[in-house]
Amino acid sequence: MIGQITSGIKAYFGAFALISKLKLWTYFTIPILITVVTALIIFGAAYGLSGTIGHFISKIWIWDWGKDTFTSISAFVGGLVVLVIGLILFKHIIMALASPFMSPVSEKIEAHLMGHNTHTHRDTSFSEQLWRGIRINSRNLLMELMLTLPLLVLKFIPVVNIVSTILLLMVQSYYAGFGNMDYTLERHFKYKESLKFVRQNRGLAIGNGIVFMLCLLIPVVGIILVLPLSVTAATTQTVKQIQNNTNSVVS
Repeated sequence: MIGQITSGIKAYFGAFALISKLKLWTYFTIPILITVVTALIIFGAAYGLSGTIGHFISKIWIWDWGKDTFTSISAFVGGLVVLVIGLILFKHIIMALASPFMSPVSEKIEAHLMGHNTHTHRDTSFSEQLWRGIRINSRNLLMELMLTLPLLVLKFIPVVNIVSTILLLMVQSYYAGFGNMDYTLERHFKYKESLKFVRQNRGLAIGNGIVFMLCLLIPVVGIILVLPLSVTAATTQTVKQIQNNTNSVVS
């Protein structure tokens, strides 16, 4: 799996050049707009809620001793909870809404990589792509929340919270990469087949998602470029893996 994670990360190095070579930037106009608007709404709301949640958590401590310390920890944890959940909602919303616009980009990249322009895969309409994006990302949102909430509770335990931080990054990265890979998978596999493919290649998803999450830490520029770069990187690796699987079956 380490090798796949590395491959998923390395794919970003040539993403910018590939987008420019294939003249794909115009395809990202609406997805970038969706990303910016969603970011303003979600992170604006998150900023307003962080103090409220921290204050609510601090009420759990009913004793006078250690009250200030627990209040400080609660404020930090409250902000962290809002940030993490905000990131989860943000990435799944933009991936779902951008799916009809990202699928053509993925298709053009695949045609370039495979050296053909003919349809050799499933035909899907705009509405089908949007519905699949909503379905996949809704499913992933629920799964991610189920895994994330227990990890956030572990933040209260010293030393263990270091491990939980790493696991949080891995979980968020996996589902971010999952969404990026599905723009390619939707042309080749049905819903359940795509779930199976990503599970079998979870390293690619994690590698792609790690850079996706790190991009979100870069103010403004990261939010604008995160979808174009991550989708391009995911497409190149997903197409290669599909081809490898096909060659393995034939041989």
